Order: sequence, then C-alpha cells, then structure tokens
Amino acid sequence: MQHFQNTIRPLLTGHYNLSQEAFDWWRKLQSGYPDLNFFRNTAQKIFEIIPVLPPVVEPSPHRCRTCAVVGNSGNLRRSHYGKLIDQCDSVFRINRGQTKGFEEDVGSRTTHRVMYPESASHLDNSTHMVLFPFKGRDLEWLVNTFRTSSNAPGKHKPIANKNMVMVVHPAFMQYVHKSWLQSKGKYPSTGFMSVILALHLCDEVHVFGFGADRDGNWTHYWTKLYKIWRTGPHPGSAEYEMIEELARKGKIVLYKGF
Repeated sequence: MQHFQNTIRPLLTGHYNLSQEAFDWWRKLQSGYPDLNFFRNTAQKIFEIIPVLPPVVEPSPHRCRTCAVVGNSGNLRRSHYGKLIDQCDSVFRINRGQTKGFEEDVGSRTTHRVMYPESASHLDNSTHMVLFPFKGRDLEWLVNTFRTSSNAPGKHKPIANKNMVMVVHPAFMQYVHKSWLQSKGKYPSTGFMSVILALHLCDEVHVFGFGADRDGNWTHYWTKLYKIWRTGPHPGSAEYEMIEELARKGKIVLYKGF
C-alpha cells in the first residue's frame, strides 16, 4: 500500500486534469514537444473521436473482474498456460505478442492490446486498444490515424474500434515510475505499466510471460535466441523484483513458465 494510490486516474477521460509537474516529467521522455496548452488541444481532438469516458468494467460487489496480463517472455514456451489465460475475463497482451501457432502456451483470446505507434497493429472490432503515449506525437498519431481511415472501399481501414480505445494518462505513467520504481531507469516498460494498470482496473490479476526462461535467457516466445536481450531505458531488474514482491504479498498470481 505504500506504492498503490487508489485516487490516481489510470486513463485519460474527457474531464482529465494534468498538472504542470506531471506534464514536465512526461515531456522529458521526448524532445521538442510544445507546452501544456498544446497537449490540451490535442487531447480535445482525441475526445472528439473516442468516448469521453473509457470503456472499463466498473467494480461491483456482485462480480470479480479477473485479468490476465500476458508478457512476451520466452518462458511461455512449453508452459501450457493457454487455457488458464483464456479463462480470465480480460486478457491484456503487450505490443506484438502473438497467439497464432502458440495457443497451447499463450491462449487465443485478446480483449486488450497494449501498444504505442511503433508497436501498433490492426485490431478486430472487439479488442480494446490501450495506448501508452510515450510521446506527444503518439497522441497526434491517434488523432491522425482515425481521421484518415474509413471503412469505405479503397480507404485505409481503422486500426481499431474507436469506441474501444483507452489512452493511458501521462500522470499514471509518472506515478508508476516514481511510486513503484522509485524513479529507476528513464521510464517504465509497457509490460510493467500494464501490470500496475491491471491492479487498478481488475479485482484479481494473473501475470504470465515476464522474466527470463529457466536458462536465464531473455527473449520473446515467438523468436529464437540470437543475442542477449537488453531492457534499454527500462529498469528491467527493478520491475521484475517488484512483480515478484507483489506475488509474494498475494496481490497478483505470477506464473513463471518453463
């Protein structure tokens, strides 16, 4: 509970509030982005396209919202977790995590696809897009991709159902970095932020596909290991240690794979 802030808004809404302090932290992740007013104008354009309130299932004493957060670790190979993953109400997959050909280990259902423009892929009409805006241009990309797409013949098809788009709040990204990781690394990974997002949106969180495989290799489950994988600007060790701590405390269920 020293890390978890129940009052934080994880997703942008049409009634959002972004402080100058949170904006300044977010702006440091990029270069050359204009001021807070430019952000507000871009956000206004976003909510002319997507719902003012994000499409989330609200808490209720009559249901338990179960969520699977599926990372891309090679430890999912030969894990046989597919059925466990698909049994959860919501299944969050990270960036380009694949299912075709890997169903036995990773399942086949995807209800939420976490992405940013460089990792984007077209989604079916029933999958939520969960956009992590690491850059101001990511928000502009969201506006442009829907404004220039259409279901009309000869046009670019929309990347997702605009009524199922969720945009992570920049202040939430700062909160994960400062409160959960003590500002280690430049910024958190999409995978780790997805775990913390699930803690805020779900009642029961199951985490798959994080960490190295049993031989200590860091790789994706759909690729061969050619070289050692680096965590880049993300504090990979600190993130995984926190995930393990959450599991020890019984706040999540962690499946370590094969």
